[in-house]
Amino acid sequence: MSGRDWDEHYATGFLPWDTGAPDEQLVATVARGVLPRGRALDIGCGTGTNALWLAERGWEVVGVDIAPLAIEAARKKAPKGAQVELAVVDFLAEEPPRAPFDLVFDRGCFHCFEEADRARFAARVAALLAPGGQWLSLVGSTEGPPRDTGPPRRSARDVTNAVEPALELVELQSFFFDTNLPHRSAAWAVRARRRAVPAQPSSRH
Repeated sequence: MSGRDWDEHYATGFLPWDTGAPDEQLVATVARGVLPRGRALDIGCGTGTNALWLAERGWEVVGVDIAPLAIEAARKKAPKGAQVELAVVDFLAEEPPRAPFDLVFDRGCFHCFEEADRARFAARVAALLAPGGQWLSLVGSTEGPPRDTGPPRRSARDVTNAVEPALELVELQSFFFDTNLPHRSAAWAVRARRRAVPAQPSSRH
């Protein structure tokens, strides 16, 4: 989808992904102390809820989104003096400002793409990570009953096929988006880090 397509959602207020609260999985992962501190990139930041939450906890944050109306809303929400830079960026085609990053986060952005672009997305993340940096991606899952609405569904194989050539997979954990809502969607929390050595070929034995 183009920036204009996403802008239509923000213009009409149809934002089922925007709960107005920091993502539960992001909050829990931060609480575990496993994410590196420093500079963070929030891809598909929307109205900035998660970017601002990270900034309040000490990260220096860059939030990017393809939709100008999303960035406009995020800038209005950001308090004066917040350590957040917000920019309209097409992540697959343009460089975000102030790279490299110690943490890259996306809530439901990676899963919007088809196979080839998911691989490009992961490679772009790898190129933007500082040494020791990590990526936390929240991805709609193929688990759970059939549904006609909600986030795109990706299998664990879809995720690893995209991630492993570019990054080292650290953790793949199942969870549910928005546990406080009656219709929960199964999802993957994917944590990966910048590689110290290239991925090795699969063994033939």
